[in-house]
Amino acid sequence: MSDEYKDIINLPHHVSSKRPQMPMLDRAAQFSPFAALTGYDDAIHETGRLTDEKIDLSEEEKEALDRKQQILMERLGDHPALTVTYFVPDAKKSGGAYVTKDGNLKKIDGFERWMMLTDGTKIPLDDVADIESELFRDLF
Repeated sequence: MSDEYKDIINLPHHVSSKRPQMPMLDRAAQFSPFAALTGYDDAIHETGRLTDEKIDLSEEEKEALDRKQQILMERLGDHPALTVTYFVPDAKKSGGAYVTKDGNLKKIDGFERWMMLTDGTKIPLDDVADIESELFRDLF
């Protein structure tokens, strides 16, 4: 061993009288890995998340939906049961997802172009892809 440290090599380890000793668990934490790129994993996950594109309906499909809406408006007081498939745009990226919702019709607003179910769900008519109901069994 070198002669440079001969005078201090056998001295006891210094313990501060003013500050408490750090617990072993906290001491180990200062050497743990950290995320240098905060949010990177979230960004990768968001980029990999798939969305659907909104399908453009043909003229025949649009006419069929219009006829179904007219029938529903005539029977609005009965609160007819129906199943609506509609497009919900994604809040973070282009595209979205198609959602199918069962319920009873409460109201249709042709001017502002939305329908409301009895549970309070408001569906834009321009996003509706299909409507199914017992009322349409004999017609389509």
